Amino acid sequence: MSGGPVDLSIVAVIPLYNGARWIEQSICSVLVQTLMPDEFIVVDDGSTDDGAGVAIVERLRRQYPIITLLHKPNGGQSSARNFAVAHSTKSLIAFLDQDDVWYPNHLERLVGPFRNKSSIPLGWVYSNMDEIDESGACIRHAFLNVIPSMHPKRSLAQCVSEDMYVVPSSSLVAREAFEAVAGFDVRLSGYEDDDLFLRIFRAGYDNAYLNERLCQWRLYSASTSYTDRMAISRMIYARKLLEMLPDDPRRSVFVSRDHIIPRFMRALKGEYQRCRKSGELKQAERFLADMREIGAHLPKKARVKLSFKVLGKRIRAQGRFPREWVIQALARFKDSELGRQD
Repeated sequence: MSGGPVDLSIVAVIPLYNGARWIEQSICSVLVQTLMPDEFIVVDDGSTDDGAGVAIVERLRRQYPIITLLHKPNGGQSSARNFAVAHSTKSLIAFLDQDDVWYPNHLERLVGPFRNKSSIPLGWVYSNMDEIDESGACIRHAFLNVIPSMHPKRSLAQCVSEDMYVVPSSSLVAREAFEAVAGFDVRLSGYEDDDLFLRIFRAGYDNAYLNERLCQWRLYSASTSYTDRMAISRMIYARKLLEMLPDDPRRSVFVSRDHIIPRFMRALKGEYQRCRKSGELKQAERFLADMREIGAHLPKKARVKLSFKVLGKRIRAQGRFPREWVIQALARFKDSELGRQD
């Protein structure tokens, strides 16, 4: 690894998929930067909106030749981002989601730390952000100030015990670091950001945080953070972490037990309870199955306790079975599903 990029040229990257509603606002937020990118790539990821979003990009491209529009078959946001990077040449990569917005000084501020020489190469710089809703109305200023997450990232535990909240739209990434870890995992449409920045962290790159609001992050019911794809990606990422960071009792290192499993159990339990309350029983059963799978990585005693807490409480709440029956059922459950993991 070198001492960080000397060339501070920037490529701005926007993946587009059926994004006609917001793509013009996102593109225009790039075009008004006080520090303009040297390249600007929009990737149409196989949109199915009869070309509505692409037509907007084409119109803007005729007016602003800096915009390059690429096309590829649908493969997801991670695939589209990787595709753009592979077709660019610049040293720093600035990602922007089609429904997010940069403030005008976004790039000018984020590039600053890359100018500082250091013996540890800088992998990425990221900032605080404002949360907006579907209509663009502000929900929270300085979103990261109200989230119990540490910035910048300084330990493995910080990266895996909770959501990192390093959002691509708020980040500037060194190409060297991005290519060193082979970019985004194309299987993920959710948690792909945590996965990327964790791998860059583990590869030995540093990161810097600016507690300044440099972009708007849009959250709404149809965004990636709230889709079924997010639930699927959650489990892919959880399995990946558990395989990557198994516990090592001989060294008294318990990253999975103490950080990874509690993190995903909290998320799954919340989804399970939400689905039960809303009557989405099929979805609730899926989240229960996911909890069983994650719990299977715990020691046997902890698994039995967990299964009784989650499954037993659910059965007893139905009011049909006595406690003795529940205990017997849990014993069979432990032997048949959790016990196989020993």
